[in-house]
Amino acid sequence: MFVEVQASHHTPHFHAYYQEHVAVYGIEPVELLAGMLPKRQQRLVEAWAELHQAELVADWDRLQTGHKALPIAPLT
Repeated sequence: MFVEVQASHHTPHFHAYYQEHVAVYGIEPVELLAGMLPKRQQRLVEAWAELHQAELVADWDRLQTGHKALPIAPLT
């Protein structure tokens, strides 16, 4: 998760990348907001986000206050 300096963000979200695909997911609730991933990768990203939702919210809050995001474990 990275902060976009001077970007106005109203909805907590994260970007997911897979090969040439890009998708944007809302954090609360976990939902696809824009873009697309292949179906299998979409399900994996959504499962990961559900498992780490509290960490995603905490990192979003940290970024909004000018702090660095903390690492979140990948889906294994």
